[in-house]
Amino acid sequence: MENSKTEHWNNPPVHREENKKVVAGILAILLGFLGIHKFYLGYNKEGIIQLILGFVFGIGGIIGIIEGIIYLTRTDEEFYQTYQVGQKGWF
Repeated sequence: MENSKTEHWNNPPVHREENKKVVAGILAILLGFLGIHKFYLGYNKEGIIQLILGFVFGIGGIIGIIEGIIYLTRTDEEFYQTYQVGQKGWF
């Protein structure tokens, strides 16, 4: 009979970055015109572009709402793989 501690030691848990889906989705919907959700996800270039679009053209908020809905309707795994691992900056 094997000891469960030995089994656990042989298969150490995989460290994985925290899933930022819910926070990013809420930030996108509420503060999308400022690009805050982009900065939160580590997309600095895209965040600056969205900030400029929000102030100059006024469409940054619309983009934020759309992205927030997309973020929140994805599964946790899809969001993680697409936006945190794959670093997909837009939609």
